[in-house]
Amino acid sequence: MPDIRLSVQIDAPPSEVYPLISSGSGLSKWWAEDVTRQPDGTVDLGFFKRGLVYSVRLAKSAPPSQAEWACLNGKEWEGTKLLFLLGESKGQSYLRFTHAGWEKATDYFVSCSTTWGALMFRIKAAAEGRPRGPLFSRDGWAL
Repeated sequence: MPDIRLSVQIDAPPSEVYPLISSGSGLSKWWAEDVTRQPDGTVDLGFFKRGLVYSVRLAKSAPPSQAEWACLNGKEWEGTKLLFLLGESKGQSYLRFTHAGWEKATDYFVSCSTTWGALMFRIKAAAEGRPRGPLFSRDGWAL
């Protein structure tokens, strides 16, 4: 099974990065503007006026170093996992990200890999106090 793997160095300690990767409100600061939390803890991320909705649930949390989200639905996403691992050196964070468990490396897999690359820099900016907002607005791409 192929995985998407990325990393980024962030000029902020893990305690400041962790809230961005471990909650729906954190995800809304860099990923999707349209985020709702269901009573069972599921987080729904709406894209393109909710024409596409991905549902994820926090499966593992070890503050401030690890957050793992289970992907509950979505084209080729169902059954995959989003793994965020944070390390620290001299007050800086090193974020290692893996979107794990894809069945195969399709064109959609490649497209998602590109998007995740852009999202890593959104997390970095948000954690460093230079927020650009989420990559996806309620209507589409925010860029």
